[in-house]
Amino acid sequence: MMTSQGFAGRVRTLVIAFVIVFMLFGVRLIDVQAVQSGGYTKRANNEMITRSVLLAPRGAVTDINGVVLARSEAAENIVVDQTMISDPATTAQVTAAALGMPVQKLQDILTGTKRYRIVENAAAPIVWDNLQSAISTYNHQVLATSAGLAKRIVGFFSERTYTRNYPTGTLAASLVGLTNSMNAGAAGIEASMNSILAGANGEYDYANGDGTIIPGSQQLLTSAKPGTSVRLTIDRDIQWVAQDAISAAVKSSNAASGTVIVMDPKTGAILAQASAPTFDPAHRNKITSDEIRNPAVQDVYEPGSTGKVITVSAAIEEGTTTPTTVYTIPNTLKAGGRIFHDDINHATEHLTTAGVLAVSSNIGAIQIGATMSHNTFFSYLQKFGIGQSTGSNLPGESQGILHPVDTWSNSSAPTMSFGQGYSVTAMQATDVFATIANDGVRVTPNVVAGVVDSNGNYTPSASSTSTRAISAQTAQKIRKMLQGVVSEAGTAPAAQIPGYQVAGKTGTAMRSDPKCGCYRGYVASFIGMAPADAPKYVVSVVIQNPRGQHFGGLIAAPVFKKVMSFVLQSKQIPPTPTKTIPYPLTQAALMIAKP
Repeated sequence: MMTSQGFAGRVRTLVIAFVIVFMLFGVRLIDVQAVQSGGYTKRANNEMITRSVLLAPRGAVTDINGVVLARSEAAENIVVDQTMISDPATTAQVTAAALGMPVQKLQDILTGTKRYRIVENAAAPIVWDNLQSAISTYNHQVLATSAGLAKRIVGFFSERTYTRNYPTGTLAASLVGLTNSMNAGAAGIEASMNSILAGANGEYDYANGDGTIIPGSQQLLTSAKPGTSVRLTIDRDIQWVAQDAISAAVKSSNAASGTVIVMDPKTGAILAQASAPTFDPAHRNKITSDEIRNPAVQDVYEPGSTGKVITVSAAIEEGTTTPTTVYTIPNTLKAGGRIFHDDINHATEHLTTAGVLAVSSNIGAIQIGATMSHNTFFSYLQKFGIGQSTGSNLPGESQGILHPVDTWSNSSAPTMSFGQGYSVTAMQATDVFATIANDGVRVTPNVVAGVVDSNGNYTPSASSTSTRAISAQTAQKIRKMLQGVVSEAGTAPAAQIPGYQVAGKTGTAMRSDPKCGCYRGYVASFIGMAPADAPKYVVSVVIQNPRGQHFGGLIAAPVFKKVMSFVLQSKQIPPTPTKTIPYPLTQAALMIAKP
C-alpha cells in the first residue's frame, strides 16, 4: 500500500518531468519561429519556385533585298508532370481534341511517374491556348461537385520556344541549310553562321502553383538576346530562275544532279546558287545526309574542256603562244606514253589557238600545254585557285584535287592540259571564269552581304580579297577567243543571247566514279560571261552524269542562256552596241584575214 508521502513524491516527479518537456517544446518553438524562421520560409519558397530558360529567337536569313528565306516563329513545348495526373484516362478524353492527338496515344503519354514528359514539341501557340481552355472548362464543371477539387486536371506546363520557318520552301535550300531539333544550325548558312544567328538565352523564375504558373510571379533574371540576322548576296528572283532552269535540265537529261552559280566577277557576290535535286528544310525528318550537301562547294569533278582556259591563259601570259598561233591537229596524238584523241574523229586540221578553244580540241590543248614547263603550268593552276578553298566560308567546302608536280606521271601534263587529272568544285570553276571576266584579278566568292542586329542596324561584310592571276591584256584576249565558242563554228551556239556578246566555254569531261575507282559517265558544263567586252556577270552550269545526250554545248548551254538572259534583263544591262571582230579559227581563215 502506497503511503501519502510516496504518492506526493510521485506527483512531484511527474510535475517536474512535465515542466521539463514543456520547456524543451518552448525552446524548440522559439527556435522555429524566431531563430530559423527565415530558413524554413526560404525552403518553402524554393520548393514553389521553378527556374526556366527564356529562349532567344534566331536571327532571320534574307536575300539581298530583304526577302526572308529563314525566320523564327514563336511556339510552345507542351509538357506534363505525370505524378500530378490523377486520372490519365479522363484527362486524355478531355484534352485530346485540343492537342489534336488520338486519345489512347495521349493517355499513354500521361501515364507514369515522370515529373517531365513532352506532350508536343514546338506546338503553335493556339494549341496551348486551346488546351488551357479545355482544362479550364472541365475544372469549372467539376468544382461544382462534391469531389470537384480532387478531380481537377492539373500538371500541364508550357515552355516558350521557337520553330524555324522557311517561307520560300526549297529555294536556295542547299545554301541556306536548316536547323536541328534543338534549333541549332545543322547545315548551310544556318550552320556556318550559327554563332551569330543563335543569340543568347535568358532565364526567369516563376511560382509553381499546383501545376500552373501563378500569374504575376515571373521574375526575369537574364534577358534573352535575339540573334543577329544574316543578309545574303542572293537575289531571290534570280535564284528562282536558276533553280527552275537547272531542275528542268536535270530532269530532261535524267542526270544525277546539277548546279547553277551566278557571280558578280568584280565583287565576288554570288547572286544565285541553285542545285537539283533539292530538299524542303521544313520537313527535316525526311531529309537524308546526302540531300543536305551543298554540291556547289562539296562535290568535286574533273572540269574537262572548261579547264582549257587555264592552259591557254598561262601560255599567252608566258608568251609561248598567241591567239592566232596555228597548230596542226591530227586525229590522234601520242604524248606521255598514251594515245589521245578529240571527242570525234576528224581529218588533220590546222587551227589557231582561238580555234582550239572554239572547237574544244584536246589535242590542240595538249600541244599548247607542252609549250610550258610542268612547274610553270602548275603555278598557273594555283594562281587560278585550283587545289585551294575559294574562301567562301561555306561549310564543307572542298579544296578540290591538285597533285604536286613531283607526283605527276608522264601523261599527267597532257591530260591536265585539257582539264582532266585534277578536280574542282563548281564554285572554283566559276571563280576561274570570273577571274577572266575581271581582267585577270581573282576575287574571293562571297554569299554574305552583311548582318542586321535586333535593332535593325546593318553592318556590311568586309570586301572580298583579290589577287592577280594574269594580266588584263591576256584576260581580254581570252574573252575575245571565248566568243568563238558561242559562234556557229564553235561548240555552244545555243548559248547565244540576242543583242549581247557572250563569251564562254563548254566542258564534257569523263566522270570519275569513286564506287568503281574508274571513269564512268560524264560531266557536262558551260561557263560564260556577258557582255563579253565588259562582263557584268558570270553564270556556270554543271550537270552531273546525264544519261543520253551528254555534251555541255547541248544540255548546259541552254540553261546558261535562260539564266543569263534573265540576269541581264533584271539588272537592266544594256545590249552590246557593237560586235567584236573575232579571231580567225583556222589557218585558212587567218590567211584570208591578213592584209
